[in-house]
Amino acid sequence: MHTSSDPGIRVLSAGYAFHNKPYHGKNVPRQNYLIRIQTEGLSRTWIDGQYELLAPGDLLIIHPDAYYELLIDEEDHQGERKIESGDYYIFFTGSWVHQWWNERKRPFRVRTPLEEGIVQLCRLTVVEHRRNSADSPAILDYLMRVLLLTVDRLITEQRPHLGSAFLAYRIKHYIEEYATRNFQLQDIADHFNISVSRAVHLYKEVFGQSIMQHALEVKLNLARERIIYTDMPLDIIAATSGFANYTYFHRVFRRHFGLSPKEYRLQNRLI
Repeated sequence: MHTSSDPGIRVLSAGYAFHNKPYHGKNVPRQNYLIRIQTEGLSRTWIDGQYELLAPGDLLIIHPDAYYELLIDEEDHQGERKIESGDYYIFFTGSWVHQWWNERKRPFRVRTPLEEGIVQLCRLTVVEHRRNSADSPAILDYLMRVLLLTVDRLITEQRPHLGSAFLAYRIKHYIEEYATRNFQLQDIADHFNISVSRAVHLYKEVFGQSIMQHALEVKLNLARERIIYTDMPLDIIAATSGFANYTYFHRVFRRHFGLSPKEYRLQNRLI
């Protein structure tokens, strides 16, 4: 066990970033590791000699020696050209991390579900880092260990899905990318060239919830990130998170989180 003076993992910087203007983060020499998970919108990073698109659920694991460049600009969001990208980022280092990294080869990019696993761990790490973490470095140390080991488990379990399950995961990725566009079930059916009934039953069978339930969860979680980490007005947050009117947003947000959007911001404000 590491003492408070020698944590196995030190978090150097952590936060949530939302961009609606062009951004170009160029490669610079680093002495630290980086985890970044795209939670909304689109961005691009340099992989194997070209800019690859990052969609919601794409997690990057970047070694200090790796080339890293981030580009956020106008993209096609299901027919609408706009700039929109949100992500959690954590810069970290430490003796435990070096040992962890050298244990196995890991991909640069991992596809993760936008659910309360890895995203929640990122959120907790950001919150703890913004507190006076110098008094309790062990909390950040253990949070990061759990996060990194959870990523490893995801990599191990992320084998190619076969048959119907593979299609269900493709539908899930579609939902997470286009939830704020308020798609219809017919849009999914047309996109994957299947019937609406097949899409509905397949998704329910594999994930245990409906397509629209998951789409609502994605929109609510996006709204929550913006409430906590931006100063956007609540009605704008509702609209840009895919809710047709504020009254409906207010009702479903309170039902899901137990607080109104305004109350939630007051209790969790981090900017």
